[in-house]
Amino acid sequence: MYDVISVGSSTVDVFAHVQSELIKIKTASYQQDLIAYPCGSKILIDGLEFLPGGGGTNTAVAFSKLGLRAGYLGKVGSDANSGMILDALKKEKVDFLGVKEKGISGYSIILDSIEHDRTILAYKGVNDLFDFDEIKKAKLKTKWFYFSSMVGKSYESLEKLAVYAKAGNAEIAFNPSNYLASKGKHYLMEVLSRTDLLVLNKEESMLLVGKGEIATLLSELSKLGPKRVVITDGKDGAYTCDERYVYHVIPPSVDVIETTGAGDAFASTFLAGTIKKKGIVECLQMGCINSVSVISNRGAKEGLLSLRSIAQRLLRNPPKIEKKSLN
Repeated sequence: MYDVISVGSSTVDVFAHVQSELIKIKTASYQQDLIAYPCGSKILIDGLEFLPGGGGTNTAVAFSKLGLRAGYLGKVGSDANSGMILDALKKEKVDFLGVKEKGISGYSIILDSIEHDRTILAYKGVNDLFDFDEIKKAKLKTKWFYFSSMVGKSYESLEKLAVYAKAGNAEIAFNPSNYLASKGKHYLMEVLSRTDLLVLNKEESMLLVGKGEIATLLSELSKLGPKRVVITDGKDGAYTCDERYVYHVIPPSVDVIETTGAGDAFASTFLAGTIKKKGIVECLQMGCINSVSVISNRGAKEGLLSLRSIAQRLLRNPPKIEKKSLN
């Protein structure tokens, strides 16, 4: 029996370290940051790093590091990159429960800006071919499923897996992407209505239920079915609520190296705390500590902490919590 099976993408992430300019486009109703490169020129790269990534494998590794028995369910290709992905899972004691498909594994090129906000060029590869009918169901004995973003046919398989999970009395955590959230709440209801823990960022929450204060967003998202909702907001921390209060965890100031994987680290650690019966305040603090560690390193898995390391940091310097009444 697994504590949690993580379902989602697997990739090889290529970090390209280049000199770039950050341009802001701002109007009365719109602001966008853009990374700019000279058109028609050859751009020298300061360095390249190849690291395994993807929301499914990032979270599976995080769960294992936090002392949970974890499996990864997804697809890898028949190329050389699949070896890097599978070796990383094996090294971290994560069982591969998915399928090896003829084709190319997921691949991302990550461009860094001078402010360390990343732009990702993503090739989904065989991640888009995740098929519920190919899954070996006998392997899926678990207390929790963690769903990260999948698209197209793969998302349809995620819907079927949600039905299967609930039929087997497993609980579901769901961390949709901006792309999925932009499809609207009705598109996601097959999964949302069966979700026990929903973790998403502020932009995604507004795509689903419209603009509003954090308390309003938490309330409106809860009406879609999830028993617990957590909203992350980058450097401003994260929020959740119970019947009486909204809780806000405030991250410490750190030197940001690279932000890829911060959301995966937070969401997986919050769920790990939940599985280990921690209170919601401690779950927020645990998630904050692990995500801060990740952004202090390059690569989505490189800064992931053990449960012991998080506990030590929690005792030494707990992230600040603000509590406000819902009334």
